[in-house]
Amino acid sequence: MSFLLLGFVTGLSLILAIGAQNIFVIEQGLKKQYVFLVCLICSISDLILIFLGIFLFEYFKVYFTQYIELIFNVLLFIFLVYFVYSKVRSLYKRSNLNFENNTFSLSNIIVKTLGFTYLNPHVYSDTVFFLGNFSKNFLIYQKYYFGIGASIASFLFFFSLGYLAKFFSNNLINSNAWKTINFFIIIFMTVLSSYVFMEIIELI
Repeated sequence: MSFLLLGFVTGLSLILAIGAQNIFVIEQGLKKQYVFLVCLICSISDLILIFLGIFLFEYFKVYFTQYIELIFNVLLFIFLVYFVYSKVRSLYKRSNLNFENNTFSLSNIIVKTLGFTYLNPHVYSDTVFFLGNFSKNFLIYQKYYFGIGASIASFLFFFSLGYLAKFFSNNLINSNAWKTINFFIIIFMTVLSSYVFMEIIELI
């Protein structure tokens, strides 16, 4: 039980940092678009990466070279730039806040969720490498408890984040509020893009 709790606390402490993935989950909650699906994809992805790190840490440590990290950073940078560009365009479009009556592309939501999850190199550094390295000397049953605890933290965090945003979205259904939200998302993602770009320069 102690390793279950250790995994939960460790996983929660890593995931609490605000990043692009968390901002995307919040946005989908505010829009009430595929909230369950987005939270589920993020949670299951974390579970997969957590257990990959716990049981295959030494293998991945060998293959996760500087060049692989560079490729992931470049892909993430392109992904973030396109996302910011689409948000900037939305600022100049007429707001349509009747989200629940609009038809949204399921495939588009899935691709975006997977992009924000698997193109982020920090996801791998937190789940695969940090948790894998942290638990490398645990006994096999301790690894299972640790991984389950960390996975529970991810499920709890993402579903709480998505559905809390959905709950408060009723107070934000007006054009000025959504323009403000999009404006801050643009600023945050732009800063994050700049940070990723600086990492790319350092890796080159």
